[in-house]
Amino acid sequence: MSPQEKQYDVHSLTGQFCDAGKELRYRSSIQKRVRFESRLALVLVALVFAMFTITDYSLLGLSREYFLLLTMRISVISLCLLLAFTLGRWGGYSRNLWLHGLPLWIVATGIILIVPLRPDSLSTQITAVVVAIMAFYILIPNLLTVAAVACIYLSVGFLTAAMAFTGISPADLLRIALLLIMANIVGYCALLRIEFLQRKQFALLHEERDQNNQLHKEIAHRKSLEAQLRIVAERDALTGLDSRSHFMKRAEVLLKRSRLENAPFCLFMIDVDHFKSINDTWGHTRGDWILTKIAEACVQSLRPTDVIGRFGGEEFMVALPHTSPTDAQIVAERLKKNVATLPLTEEMGELVMSVTIGIAVAQAEDVDLDALITRADKMLYAGKHEGRNRVMMSQEGIA
Repeated sequence: MSPQEKQYDVHSLTGQFCDAGKELRYRSSIQKRVRFESRLALVLVALVFAMFTITDYSLLGLSREYFLLLTMRISVISLCLLLAFTLGRWGGYSRNLWLHGLPLWIVATGIILIVPLRPDSLSTQITAVVVAIMAFYILIPNLLTVAAVACIYLSVGFLTAAMAFTGISPADLLRIALLLIMANIVGYCALLRIEFLQRKQFALLHEERDQNNQLHKEIAHRKSLEAQLRIVAERDALTGLDSRSHFMKRAEVLLKRSRLENAPFCLFMIDVDHFKSINDTWGHTRGDWILTKIAEACVQSLRPTDVIGRFGGEEFMVALPHTSPTDAQIVAERLKKNVATLPLTEEMGELVMSVTIGIAVAQAEDVDLDALITRADKMLYAGKHEGRNRVMMSQEGIA
């Protein structure tokens, strides 16, 4: 049996889920509705029983049989109203099923007792029994098994009372029996179909919910993967700074904004001095560790509005919006000093780290990011040729 067939696995005779746990969940899901409908049905049954006291009086008058019928009807009405109240407080279709089945037995007993008290109204009582059977199956909420047993009790009890108190002929009794059998078959098949359809709807609803939950999980997982991919694309794996491409995008935006606001803009190109010899002497692992420490020192030296990225190898780029050449010089000197004071491991001995920084200042007209990078790169190489460990600023763009 496939998983989908198991989802709709309903017993062909009882109309209930073959899985007890699923059946319990289904009953719990409709418990509130069943409680309300059961109370409403009990109130209506009590009203119908009360209305027939008028018919009893017109047929029997103030006779002994009338008072017996009145007592029986009052008992049934009282019990129905009491059960309606009880179901409202403690009714539980998933657990206290007997409480929902009890009204059927009370009403059925009341209908059966009418026969010996009013044997002359047998033809009318046959109609009442057929209506009650259909009501038990369709109108009063109950499990198919409970309704079927109560209807069989009503049918057998009515036939027995009719045979014992009305002197009906065997042929008529057989015709009534066939009528009640047909009423039971129709009611049983109708309720069986209703039970199956309701449970199929319940199964489909939960299947849809499970699929929606699975879809939400897949969407969340995909968003998580997209976020991870975005981080991989935007961040340098070693230093955690912006990647080259992401830095270029952010710096381009900052440069355009500075031009629109007519605000100063500067760019740093930073290179770690003698980095190749560090890798050759202490290995690439130590070299990578030094790059991370220099990246941390750079971030600590900058403002929150500045953008820094790893440009490649041992080179870093910094975009400084709203920064004048004088302020850029101050920031660069502070950054160079922080790198020089980085604490290193004992095995590196007397090694003192240093960086060379080239600064480009944005011109007032016709300046793009590539042009700034080219000028900063020229200043960087000029600083290297002059002995490294220094800050060099391009004079272009300085008023």
